[in-house]
Amino acid sequence: MKKLFLIALITFCSIYSFGQSKNVVIFQAEIANKNGDVIYIKDTKNKTIKEIKINNKGVFKDTFEIEKEDFYIFFDGVEYTQLFLKNGYNLKLKMDAKKFDESIVYTGKGSKENNYLAQSVIKEVQMAPEKLVALNEDEFKKMTDDKKLTEETFLDKSNLDKTFVEIQKKNISMNIKGLQRYYTESKAIQKLNNATAPTFNYVNHKGGTTKLEDFKGKYVYIDVWATWCGPCRREIPFLQKVEEKYHGKNIEFVSISIDVQKDFEKWTKFVSEKQLGGTQLFADNDWNSDFVKNLNITGIPRFILIDPNGKIVNADAERPSSPKLQEVFDKLLN
Repeated sequence: MKKLFLIALITFCSIYSFGQSKNVVIFQAEIANKNGDVIYIKDTKNKTIKEIKINNKGVFKDTFEIEKEDFYIFFDGVEYTQLFLKNGYNLKLKMDAKKFDESIVYTGKGSKENNYLAQSVIKEVQMAPEKLVALNEDEFKKMTDDKKLTEETFLDKSNLDKTFVEIQKKNISMNIKGLQRYYTESKAIQKLNNATAPTFNYVNHKGGTTKLEDFKGKYVYIDVWATWCGPCRREIPFLQKVEEKYHGKNIEFVSISIDVQKDFEKWTKFVSEKQLGGTQLFADNDWNSDFVKNLNITGIPRFILIDPNGKIVNADAERPSSPKLQEVFDKLLN
C-alpha cells in the first residue's frame, strides 16, 4: 500500500494560492545510490517545474522559483516523495535511494514540515493492507476515527507552518476517504474468492486468441497490467524469476494488458523487447473489459490466482515481489 493515496491527495488539496508573485527556494541534497542523474520537482498537476542534474557523487544544489507555497512532488525517475515549499525555504536533503522513504532526513529552513511529511509516509507504509481488511466495519471505523483525531491533534499542537497545517488537514481527510474506499473495495474483492472466475478471450502476443478455459487443469496466476504503469513494470523482474522457479509445474503465468487499443503496437513491441514470458494477452476494452470489471479491478498491477477447476483462489493475490507468493505456490504445487 506504499504511498497509495499520496499523489491523489496532493492533487485534490492544492487549493491555496497567495498571489501572483514568484517565490524563491533553495534546495540541495546528498543522495547515496542515486536512481538517476536528474531530479524532477513537479507541481500538484504533475507538471515538471524544475529539472535538477545530480553529479556523480549524488549531490546537487539549486535555486528556483515556485508560484505559491504548496505541496510539490520530488521524483527521481523511480521513486517519489512529497515536499512542502515556501518562499525563503533553504532545504537540505540527505538520503539513500535504496532505502528511499526510510532514509529521508531534511535540515535547514523548512525541514520541520518536510520531515513531518517523510515520517507520515513511513507510518502509512506500516499500515499493512491485510490487517486493515481483516477488521470488521466497527473496528475499521474506530481505527480511522482515532487516526484522524490523533493526526489533527498533533498538528494543532505543533509549531508547524500555518499554511502547511491547513493543507495537511485537508490531506488527512482525503487520506481517510482513500482508506475507506480501499477497505470497501477490498471487502468486495474478498467475496469473489471461491467463486467461478469470469472468463476472457483475448489476443495472444504469439498469435490468435486465448481464453481462460484453455488452462483448465492448471493453476493460473494472472497479472493485470499496462505498459504505462510504473509499479507494474517494477514487478516484471520478480515475475520472471517466479516463472523460472516454477517452470514445469502445474501453473500457467498469464499477463493481461489493459493498454488502450491505440497502444496495441506499443504493447507488442514492449513484450518483444523485454522478452516477457508466460502467456501475454491484450484485453479487448482496457478498463472496460468484462474480465476487469467483473473482478472489480480499479488499480493495477492486480494479480489473481485461479485453481485448476476455474475457481478463484485469491482475487487479490500476492505480488511477485512478495516472498509470501512463493509460500503460497509451494503449498499448492508441491
